[in-house]
Amino acid sequence: MPKMIVSIDGVVIKEVQLTKDRTTLGRRPYNDIVIDNLAVSGEHAVIQLAGNDVSLEDLNSTNGTYINGKAVKKQQLANNDTIEIGKYKIKYVNEQQSEGFERTMVIKAGAAGLSAPAPAASAAPAVSTAPAANAAIKVLSGAAAGREVPLVKVVTTIGKPGVAVAAITKRPHGFVVAHVEGSNKPTLNGSPIGAEPVTLKDGDVLELAGTQMQFANG
Repeated sequence: MPKMIVSIDGVVIKEVQLTKDRTTLGRRPYNDIVIDNLAVSGEHAVIQLAGNDVSLEDLNSTNGTYINGKAVKKQQLANNDTIEIGKYKIKYVNEQQSEGFERTMVIKAGAAGLSAPAPAASAAPAVSTAPAANAAIKVLSGAAAGREVPLVKVVTTIGKPGVAVAAITKRPHGFVVAHVEGSNKPTLNGSPIGAEPVTLKDGDVLELAGTQMQFANG
């Protein structure tokens, strides 16, 4: 099934499966794909699904829509095409043509039934900043208090879309966190997090949209 992967500055913030004939994209909350950014028009573009063909049409947006760096009005999408709207990039992926594509787990704080496959055991020696095999985010407050979210994917997004969203990215030297969406900046140990990634340490406390979480790396 084709899907759209939305990212900013290389950090994935959401995935949307294309299941409807028309999928709308824009800043207004009633769109199927909502991007809360002033560079995005209220009703920016529409993605149309007809059999195996998927096309994108710009809805006379203020800042335009680009596919692979070229401004377009309407164009059929090919696997791995990159749509650019402002600073956001939306990658079109057709699962049938792209087997083995790394899936990104998108997690919302407070969501029920969070689960992930157990990571493979690692024989590497323990290093204080290196990503541990059982690294996780532990929810400390709110409806999901006590829940653990294993950090087994390259990118895990947490928070509430439109309010405060942060992305935790697994890197060779450890985990980093950055603010990617929403008007309310998340905090790390009481200090606001910006768009620049900040390295996480075992025991660090994150707060997003009033929910406290603790990073555990080991």
